Amino acid sequence: MVAALIVARLTRYLNSVTEYHFFGFGMQGARAAVSMIAASTLTFVVFFFSVLLLTVQVASASLSPRIIARPFQSHALKASLALFVFTFIYGVAVLGRLEDQVLELPVFITVVLSVASVGTFLFVVEFVSKELRPVTVVAGVASDGLHIIRTVYPLPWTGATRPPEAALSKESVCQSFRHEGNAGVVIAFHLEKLLAMAVKHDCVIELVPQVGDYVPSGGHLFQIRGGRSLIRAKELRNAIMLGRERTMEQDPAFAFRIIVDIAEKALSAAINDPTTAVLAIDQIQCLLQEVGERDLSTGVVKDEHGRVRLIYRTPNWQDFVLLAVSEVRQCGANSVQITRRLHGMLESLITVLPPARAPALQQQLDLLRAAVERSFLDPPDRFQAEIADSQGLGGTLHLDGDAEWTNPDPFETG
Repeated sequence: MVAALIVARLTRYLNSVTEYHFFGFGMQGARAAVSMIAASTLTFVVFFFSVLLLTVQVASASLSPRIIARPFQSHALKASLALFVFTFIYGVAVLGRLEDQVLELPVFITVVLSVASVGTFLFVVEFVSKELRPVTVVAGVASDGLHIIRTVYPLPWTGATRPPEAALSKESVCQSFRHEGNAGVVIAFHLEKLLAMAVKHDCVIELVPQVGDYVPSGGHLFQIRGGRSLIRAKELRNAIMLGRERTMEQDPAFAFRIIVDIAEKALSAAINDPTTAVLAIDQIQCLLQEVGERDLSTGVVKDEHGRVRLIYRTPNWQDFVLLAVSEVRQCGANSVQITRRLHGMLESLITVLPPARAPALQQQLDLLRAAVERSFLDPPDRFQAEIADSQGLGGTLHLDGDAEWTNPDPFETG
């Protein structure tokens, strides 16, 4: 809006200097054109938000409410809205000066901006419809999740096991800090700032809640072990961020949570779209493989002398596997497409990940087979549901030769 007012003044000055002629409008025609463009651009702004909000509501109802914020973070949508507002304010500023002479250059720029706004609006409609497709949403969430995983867990798998937290520091707790203020979810914390405080006060700082945990008013935030001096609560509070809901800033598990929610919604009786759930499982497999190849023993920060200074909690491998598989397995146990795709994902991960990662995956595979036994009473259906399929239905992974169900009576049980 400010830029439009500045540019309007600048173009009026250039018009007086150059005196170019573009359309040859008369005063009445110029005022009619500019006023129509300004009014229609305001309509663009209103219609833009109407289309965006309606599309987001439909997408959140069929996918997950956790995706509502994503479209509003798009730079393309923000730039489009900026163009509409710029055109409207610029047109009003030009219209207010069309009194005793036709401002050829400002009128010409107004017309050009209106044409650009029409083209941008058509682009926005197509962009929003593509961005909120299920495959685009889950792929975008997975891409953000991969980035967060690589940031939170920067080291590759080494085979090291996570030491017990009690063994990290032998000193007793000498200070305990509770959360004062409104309840919220731990979004992120400033690792370097906490480490510097721990070194300064010669103590061990323990962040009690995990990133993504809900902290009520009065809940424990920090525990201090040892130390030469007392740490002020304000210093610690400034090193942690709480919000109303989880974000993926330092929370890789939230990426799993969003994609699993989309899969569960697709498998609900109201929507019944197992193919969307398969798309979600595809991205879950990518995230699990990335996590499985990373060293998850972080959560302990040492100073330059090798002394433990900061302790914080992060999910372990079993947490990630349980989050990624259990609810999808329970919701999709009656779908051949889902059971086959889960079989394919789990067997593939067991093959490509380090052997130490296999037990948690094998446990989920055993639970999946038990769920298939309960859900599919007919042996032929059970046989088909237990095939590992990379597409759910259509592409098998591990079916030996031309194996098929050979029972002469396909409905015989026992």
